[in-house]
Amino acid sequence: MASFDPIDALPRSAHLGDCIVIVGAGLAGLFTALKLAPCPVVLVSPAPLGKGTSSGWAQGGIAAAISDGDTPDAHARDTIRAGAGIVDERMAQLLAREAPERIEDLLRLGVPFDKDLEGKLQLSREAAHSARRIARVKGDLAGKAIMAAITDAVRKTPSIHVLEGLNAHELVLSDGRVAGVRLWPTATLGQGEALILPAKAVVLASGGTGQLFEVTTNPGSAHGEGIAMAARAGAVIADPEFVQFHPTALNIGRDPAPLATEALRGEGAILINARGERYMVPVHEDAELAPRDVVARATFREVQAGRGAFIDCREAIGQRFSQAFPGLFEVCGEAGIDPVSEPIPITPAAHYHMGGVLTDANGRTTVDGLWACGEVAGTGSHGANRLASNSLLETVVFGARIAHDIAGLASHLGVARKKLSSPFTLEKSGMNVQEIAAANAALRHTMTSGVGVIRTGDRLLAALEHIGKLLDSETPLALRNRALTAQFIAAAALQREESRGAQFRTDFPESRDAWRRHSYLTLSDVKAISDNSVADKRTSKNIINAEFAR
Repeated sequence: MASFDPIDALPRSAHLGDCIVIVGAGLAGLFTALKLAPCPVVLVSPAPLGKGTSSGWAQGGIAAAISDGDTPDAHARDTIRAGAGIVDERMAQLLAREAPERIEDLLRLGVPFDKDLEGKLQLSREAAHSARRIARVKGDLAGKAIMAAITDAVRKTPSIHVLEGLNAHELVLSDGRVAGVRLWPTATLGQGEALILPAKAVVLASGGTGQLFEVTTNPGSAHGEGIAMAARAGAVIADPEFVQFHPTALNIGRDPAPLATEALRGEGAILINARGERYMVPVHEDAELAPRDVVARATFREVQAGRGAFIDCREAIGQRFSQAFPGLFEVCGEAGIDPVSEPIPITPAAHYHMGGVLTDANGRTTVDGLWACGEVAGTGSHGANRLASNSLLETVVFGARIAHDIAGLASHLGVARKKLSSPFTLEKSGMNVQEIAAANAALRHTMTSGVGVIRTGDRLLAALEHIGKLLDSETPLALRNRALTAQFIAAAALQREESRGAQFRTDFPESRDAWRRHSYLTLSDVKAISDNSVADKRTSKNIINAEFAR
């Protein structure tokens, strides 16, 4: 029986490569696709549309300076301050300035943001914000509601054609520019027969990197493959070392770990250990509203010390919990926890990647034909530590800018398929299902133990050594992509000999002026850092062994 070719289901314009391909179906991908209409777009979704995305799980909401007395300048200042000295100020200003218009877009698309009796948006405050500027939906259901509205709009837009159940694991180059993607059915991990989908332009909107770690709030698709794909195509990767760990994921043994939204602390919830002590009070002047990296490290230390960590909502929220935060209330109930009468156990979890594929203000990467949007992109607007609720905002602000940029270039972009080779290729690996699962679990353990909340040079070296072995083995393409992105994170963390924002190293606990800058790395840079560091480690070990042998 002949295999089904999903391209056959596409219209002739897409069939000929006269389309824009968007890889990923979270808010970044969907919003960009909508803004590109009526340009023909093919949207590649690894899961059924609207399912399995980080955007859909976002609880806090979306930030915008739209209340009386608040300003985009104030929003930008908060963003810059949270980013620990390396936010691109131009990008932060752009993000804050265009936020109100994007909120209007979402309202027009039917997003049911919470409103007061006068019909004005009800805004909440989150950590490190100087004003109440977070637009929410029923307390903690913003991501779910936004994705529902956007998904419905996408399905009704005739210029958008969705390919579900397929994953892109590699970009296709032609004459030095990105001209398409290689696709496989999601479950194959890049093994077996693949097809090439040509494109006039490719937008990476593939999400974050949380699933590279053992404890994460990210869905199962967030393996960071977009970074590896772009790097293999020659793109520059910016700030990969900065991985934000959310301080209040529920510690109930679930993967992914459910999130206890930042808004709880904005409403006055406190963090305590098993002794009932507020452990944030002696750590930071803002206590529970301190920047996320500070709270995450403090929470990590409590858990590691055996004292446990909990978020206590009893006094601040109490009986209002089920109405104010229905999503979290349901999750707590499923875990046998009553947040009205008892504290909720928490632990830090990999949550958001500030780094990514380097882009300009229009989402263009350093490779022709390739744009990036959302968490996979490195816009510089988050610096070393993202301000709460700026993530959904970034997707819509830059999604709109990417769409405008590509639409303006559409007449100059050539049809891609003419220059591409056979649309079918075969990728094999020497591993069975159990071996693949074991290798993936080992990678996640390595990243958690060596490249987690608190880092040291020795642990980073050990992580790079393990990752290097995985890259050298016969593994599926998807797993090699994950390992390569992990290598970027670990190598950049080793190279940055300081602590700043989400990067904290016990061997370099202070920030250093020499490192008040972005990290820009290519594939060859990361390979050199990894190879040289591992070689130096082995040389040192051999010298020590020789000394003991005398």
